[in-house]
Amino acid sequence: MKAMVFPGQGSQFTGMGEELFDEFDDYVRVADDILGYSIKELCLVDPDKVLSKTQYTQPALYVVNALHYLKRTQTLNEKIDFFAGHSLGEFTALFAAGAFSFEQGLRLVKKRGELMSTANNGAMAAIIGVDATRVNDILKAPELSSIDVANYNSPTQTVVSGSMDDIEIAQSIFEEQGAIFVKLPVSAAFHSRYMKPIEDAFSQYLAHFTFGKLTVPVISNATAKPYQDDSIAENLTKQLSSSVQWVDSIRFINANGQCRFEEVGPGDVLSKLICAIANKMNNKEAA
Repeated sequence: MKAMVFPGQGSQFTGMGEELFDEFDDYVRVADDILGYSIKELCLVDPDKVLSKTQYTQPALYVVNALHYLKRTQTLNEKIDFFAGHSLGEFTALFAAGAFSFEQGLRLVKKRGELMSTANNGAMAAIIGVDATRVNDILKAPELSSIDVANYNSPTQTVVSGSMDDIEIAQSIFEEQGAIFVKLPVSAAFHSRYMKPIEDAFSQYLAHFTFGKLTVPVISNATAKPYQDDSIAENLTKQLSSSVQWVDSIRFINANGQCRFEEVGPGDVLSKLICAIANKMNNKEAA
């Protein structure tokens, strides 16, 4: 079996997609018209130093992921059994599976990025070296009750979200437990209860669109199960405040038979996470 996965925020870098923009100039022109600026200039030069801001990161990654996918399909000669994407990457997975056109997906991502950019005073941190069960146990402490798990990335990497003050408090507590605590360069508590206020606005925006029938199963971040054709808008709304269930998503795919994964887009973040998940599963089986 074969699965394609698409990265999300954190995989962007200046220069990404350089080899693709001229080849897919029709798509680039469409993107420029929708966004109102040059997507090629943003990705290759970033003259205003805004690529790291979520309202720009999300459209940039969606476009580059999609162009990487279109390039890959030129030489693809095998069946894809699953698509999945990490957070923002899920939109490219849905595009690849036929849920919507390139243009429609970009409009959705543009709105999502704009809404998420209005959230502030939040923070996120990666907790490395302890498993998710231990992270959740530590978060039961009263002083950490306002912190949510944002991403279950690998067996020993979990991302948490909360207010800036609460994340500061959490750092010393987790480090005392032997964890590595890495604050992430974001300005909001993504994939947490603090995204609830923007869900209504995004849901209302999604209501203006219709979605196509999926041609390949897409694994939902929120449920770690395949999307259903009649719940695409619901899942995309829920994804904003739900934890990214990446570990369970990869386990679900592998439970259907040993699967080969290909990361399509800039970087190799997901490939490394998938290796860590697979190694843990193999060690369990060996034991």
